Amino acid sequence: MHHSNELLRNVHQGVPFPEPESGICRRSLIRGDCLYYHYGCDGLDDRGWGCGYRTLQTLSSWMRLQTSGENTPPTLRGIQEALVKTEDKPASFVGSRGWIGSFEIALCLDSFHQVPCKIVHVRRGAELQNQIAELHGHFDRFGSPAMMGGDSDNASRAILGVCSGERGHYLLVLDPHYFGAGGSLLKETAHAEGWVSWRKIDSFDQGSFYNFCLPQLAAK
Repeated sequence: MHHSNELLRNVHQGVPFPEPESGICRRSLIRGDCLYYHYGCDGLDDRGWGCGYRTLQTLSSWMRLQTSGENTPPTLRGIQEALVKTEDKPASFVGSRGWIGSFEIALCLDSFHQVPCKIVHVRRGAELQNQIAELHGHFDRFGSPAMMGGDSDNASRAILGVCSGERGHYLLVLDPHYFGAGGSLLKETAHAEGWVSWRKIDSFDQGSFYNFCLPQLAAK
């Protein structure tokens, strides 16, 4: 059961930029609406394994709102069934607590929305700065939300923008690890507790590799 009518829409709006206006050189953000899917938002307790699924649901909500105006992304079970259908996972994956990452999210976005994705691999967090131009280009060209995941830093998260300023580069991170029913979180609380926030790129695990999944669908 979905509680999409109770989920926060565009929770990133109103988050202050990470540097004063005078210090910002370039900023690139998503265009269009998306919903914030997080642990437990549909009544299923998926803590510890569901962050990739929730990030996929957030990306899917953006695509549905772009194309049909609907906001009913696939369920966690529906995602697992799609990965079995594409022969990426064995039948035993359905009903499991198996994790998914950037590759599986790309497969699902193609399966559910016929949207191809570009996977960008970063060998270690210390090299994230080398992909800042690519990320600016993605948001400027497409305006679609992206997914970011890694290995030793294995938390999945949505990326809703990138900002470059005098003091460094930042990613606008939407963190799916908040746990609660749909409608239990206020936008102001999400901002205050950092569930959506600008993170400087050197705050990420410098030794972890990272993958970005960049949906190749342009905002209307």
